[in-house]
Amino acid sequence: MTDQPSRAACPTCITEQQVNKDGTVRRHKAAGSALPCPGSGVPVGTARIPRRSTAGFYKDPGTGELLRSVTTILSQGSPKEALIHWAGKLVAETAMEHLPQLVRASRNPERAQEMTDWLKRAHTRKRDERADIGTAVHNLIEAKVLGTPIPADLANDPDMAPYVANFEQFVSDWQITFEASEMVVANYTDGWAGTLDYLLRSQLLAAALGAPADAVIMGDTKSGGTLDERTYDGHVRGVYPEAGIQQSAYRRGEFGWLRDGTRVVLPRAHEVGVVLHLRPEGYRLYPVRCGDDVYDAFLHIKQVAEFQTGPAKNVVGAALKTPTIRKEAAA
Repeated sequence: MTDQPSRAACPTCITEQQVNKDGTVRRHKAAGSALPCPGSGVPVGTARIPRRSTAGFYKDPGTGELLRSVTTILSQGSPKEALIHWAGKLVAETAMEHLPQLVRASRNPERAQEMTDWLKRAHTRKRDERADIGTAVHNLIEAKVLGTPIPADLANDPDMAPYVANFEQFVSDWQITFEASEMVVANYTDGWAGTLDYLLRSQLLAAALGAPADAVIMGDTKSGGTLDERTYDGHVRGVYPEAGIQQSAYRRGEFGWLRDGTRVVLPRAHEVGVVLHLRPEGYRLYPVRCGDDVYDAFLHIKQVAEFQTGPAKNVVGAALKTPTIRKEAAA
């Protein structure tokens, strides 16, 4: 996001006014009136872009409306069976790699409990490690897409160099032109918002997908897993169906926000998007369906998520007390 301007035109009276630190127009009087201008306190610039809270909602700074985060919806409403198997496999592998330490720890109850807790967190440590890599990769890609300098800590990291090279190879191979990157989009009708990876155009890719040559195509990058490796149920490890569901939501975004905070009506992207599986050893590009039928599934998932975080808490009541049966007095 760009920095907030120090001064901006009031959207109501069109006079230039100072901007508060929170990105809102400073309180001022309306022309020819002793009353404050209705434009006082209105967000300007990037302050107009909805921000995601830790509670899993985007808040519209202009209206105060809360829009449920797409990623939160998928997390709460769609089961991730593959993650359960992955976590179990990782704990088992970690245990075997540290078997001597576990045996020694088993002789001391306190130490045994510490090692048990350490093993239970094996998947969260790996997840956090992958999340750090994923964030770094997305920051690299955003810089390349926008033509801005790569952050110094990433530019000087030799582990990131292969990702940059393979991303540039992808752009060159498919002659990609980017339309947007890390754009916040929202659908007020269905009550959600999220941040898409990028929108692109490519005649070569459009031909491969059976789309019009000038079609806007949804794009997402995944950096987990291993190239060409499959899970037990046949999915590409690191590229799961949720990617298409997520893109189906962004594709149905009613509005998006430019980097200066301007809200725009979004063009409807093609019903097939792509996932770039980006790894140090290379890349693969997978088509994913993200049309209206997939969006219908997203809306069902949203309903499940809303149930899990609301009505589900009131489904099970307190345990009933065993009734006391009084014996009838003898006649």
